[in-house]
Amino acid sequence: MTSATEKIRQLAPHWVVMFVVMFAALAVVERVVGGLGLAASLVLVLAIAFVYPFVVRALGVAPPVWQR
Repeated sequence: MTSATEKIRQLAPHWVVMFVVMFAALAVVERVVGGLGLAASLVLVLAIAFVYPFVVRALGVAPPVWQR
């Protein structure tokens, strides 16, 4: 079993990348489409948060705590 500190150390870079991707996607959509409502923004953020771990695993750069 991995300690909580080790899990955070492994996941922190991925959290940073995921949040940067979320903000970038929101900025691009805002620029292209215009103002998004709260619900649409939330859907976009949740979609990225859900898909990101699968993409990272497929690329083979997932941290050990995400390996199954």
